[in-house]
Amino acid sequence: MAQFYVNQNQQTGGDHEVHKEGCKFMPFEKNLLALGGHTDCASALEEASHTYDQVNGCQTCCPDCHTTA
Repeated sequence: MAQFYVNQNQQTGGDHEVHKEGCKFMPFEKNLLALGGHTDCASALEEASHTYDQVNGCQTCCPDCHTTA
């Protein structure tokens, strides 16, 4: 099971991006909220949506869950 994190800072479009551990675009640790271990990005996004209304997968480490530009 991979560890996932959500960026507590919004992107320009308002998204809070979800990242998989080891992503080269992982935000600074102080800006991350741990989502725990998940089998896939969809499960991690669902967990993140309990905290933030607008979530999206990172285009690099979670391409299957990346829905906006």
